[in-house]
Amino acid sequence: MVTGSKELIREMNRKLVLETVINDGPLSRAAISKKLGLTKATISAIVQDLLDEQYIEEIGSDQTQYGRKPILLSFCRQNGYLITLDLGVERTVLMICDLLGQNCRLHQYNRMTERENTVDFLLQIIRDQIRLLPSTPFGVVGIGIGIHGTVFHNEITFSPNYDLARLPIASELEKELQIPVWLENEANLSALAEKTFVENHKNLIHISIHAGVGAGIILEHHLYTGHAGTAGEFGHMIVQPGGRPCPCGNQGCLEQYISEPAVLSRYQELSGLAKSSIDDLVWRYNQKDSAALTVMDEFTTYLACGINNLWNLFSPDCIILNSQLTAYLPSLLPEIREKLSSRFRSTCQLKISTLQDTGVLLGAARICIGNYLGIEKLCFYGS
Repeated sequence: MVTGSKELIREMNRKLVLETVINDGPLSRAAISKKLGLTKATISAIVQDLLDEQYIEEIGSDQTQYGRKPILLSFCRQNGYLITLDLGVERTVLMICDLLGQNCRLHQYNRMTERENTVDFLLQIIRDQIRLLPSTPFGVVGIGIGIHGTVFHNEITFSPNYDLARLPIASELEKELQIPVWLENEANLSALAEKTFVENHKNLIHISIHAGVGAGIILEHHLYTGHAGTAGEFGHMIVQPGGRPCPCGNQGCLEQYISEPAVLSRYQELSGLAKSSIDDLVWRYNQKDSAALTVMDEFTTYLACGINNLWNLFSPDCIILNSQLTAYLPSLLPEIREKLSSRFRSTCQLKISTLQDTGVLLGAARICIGNYLGIEKLCFYGS
């Protein structure tokens, strides 16, 4: 019992030391000891283990006026790789990065996501990239995949925009590649990315508007997924009772008014065009085309309605918008703010995502890093 307790405490201290080096490094042994309140002997023993295991390295001396210069310790982010994917409806983006989500390389594959060949397709593109990687002590330590749907217990449970529900993607990839695989909803991943790499808010909501509409919710520094992983289905909030039919089975869901397909469909209806794209809509909006102006007014009105509901439910510090429309037309942000209550404007920040599409990939990297190292707190904001 005593031995077990000592081992548990040692393991907890080991994770604390590693977490401290990752988040606050480079640091000396003395600085880690002071920060964590652990004895120098304890820190020295743990540091030696981490050096032997090649998780950290000595990178030189710190500057000091007196005595021997302390040796600085840094995390060996270059000793392994992460592979992350944004599994979209019409395209898949793959990213390779180091163990801190840096030195990223992106590869895009334009193809429809079809149920029967999804696993084979993922295996092919992942293997193709692994073959090209230089050798490192750890190799590829994790694969993270962003899903445009609901994920629970590492399985897709609901995917209205492509037929992937209950497809055993994670288990099949793990069996073939012998690498841990983690699935998560794309809006949840984007929220984690914003918190980890951009702004460390205690309470944050990230709204993702693409083929579907979702919200990633961070409460008290933790991702909130709710019962069966269904929290954040922002697009299926009913804003128009008896309104447009939705694949979820309801009518009048927000997704049917602000998602990219819904906005383009509405624009085609008003303009009489048989076909259009987001680029077309943005250009015509800038040209003051009446149909485009009407569509964007409806978009900002419905979006403001949804944002107001989220704010009243969760009272976050910040709400971040991730949409091609707000990215291409940042002038929409003041318009959305004006359609929100003055109380909202005085208590909550409303911002456009700076990460955009890479947020899903970086959020997946955040999941992989945390699971591989067994570390919960990761914050690279400002690094």
